[in-house]
Amino acid sequence: MLLNRANRVLGIYETSTGGVAGTVADPKLIFVTALKACSSSILLCHNHPSGNLTPSAADLQLTKKMKQGGELLDIVVLDHIILTSEGYYSMADKGVL
Repeated sequence: MLLNRANRVLGIYETSTGGVAGTVADPKLIFVTALKACSSSILLCHNHPSGNLTPSAADLQLTKKMKQGGELLDIVVLDHIILTSEGYYSMADKGVL
């Protein structure tokens, strides 16, 4: 989700569609879209079809890369949310971000 300085939604960008086992999200593509939209901040969100709310190593690695890239580009990564049928996991709420 691409947001302006007032946290109003500028747009939603679907970076990847995956299967049951996983998907790939490219930080470069996400940031290029955020820059084109003049976004000040972004929210990352994806689902875990397995129902497991625990972030995978790949989830944590992507979050770290996105946070570091955002700092360089002055685009704040506000949260990375994992959704399942059982609930959600907010990396911001858990102190991961």
